Amino acid sequence: MKEIIFASGNKGKIAEVKGIFSGTDYQIISLYDLGAVPDIIEDGDTFEENAKIKAKFIFDIYKRPVIADDSGLTVEQLHGAPGVYSARYAGENCTYLDNNLKLINALKDLPDPHKAKFVCCAVYLDNKNYYHQTGELSGRIISELKGSNGFGYDPVFIADRFEQTLAEMDSSQKNKMSHRALAFNKLKEVLIK
Repeated sequence: MKEIIFASGNKGKIAEVKGIFSGTDYQIISLYDLGAVPDIIEDGDTFEENAKIKAKFIFDIYKRPVIADDSGLTVEQLHGAPGVYSARYAGENCTYLDNNLKLINALKDLPDPHKAKFVCCAVYLDNKNYYHQTGELSGRIISELKGSNGFGYDPVFIADRFEQTLAEMDSSQKNKMSHRALAFNKLKEVLIK
C-alpha cells in the first residue's frame, strides 16, 4: 500500500476521500492519524492556490506524498462569492449555519433562480510531482435550509436535475456526484496510471 497524507482537518471530507480511494493501492492517512491538525493560512486567490498551499505545508513537515483540496461555493448573482472565502463567509469562527443564513440573506432581494456551483480543486504533491484536477457541481441556492446530512452549504444547494438539497441525499448518492468526488476521482485516475 502506498500512503498519502490528506491535508485536511475536515472529518466529512476525510471520510469522503477515504471512500474514493478505497479499493486502490493507496491508503489515505489523515492528519488526525498523525496526531496533529495544524492551522494552515490559506491566503491564495484561487481554489488551486489554496490547495497547493495546504499540500506544500504538510509535505514540508512530513516529506511524504500529500493530497489536499480547496473547495467552495460560487454564486453567479454574487459575482462568484463566497468563493475561496466559503468556509469563513460569515466571519472567522463562524458555523455552517452562520454561513448559510448570510448567503440566504445576501440573495433574498435578488430574483430566482440563484445559480451557483460547488468547485473543488484537488492536488497531489510529492518530492517530484504536482498534479491538480478540478470538479464542479452546478445547481441553485434555495431560501431555506432542508436536510441534515452533509455539511457546509449542502442544506441550501440543489444540484441541477434534482429536487432535493445535497443535505437531503444519503452520503453515497451525494458522493457519486459531488464536486469533491469529481475532482478526487480525476486525481485518482492520474495517480493509478
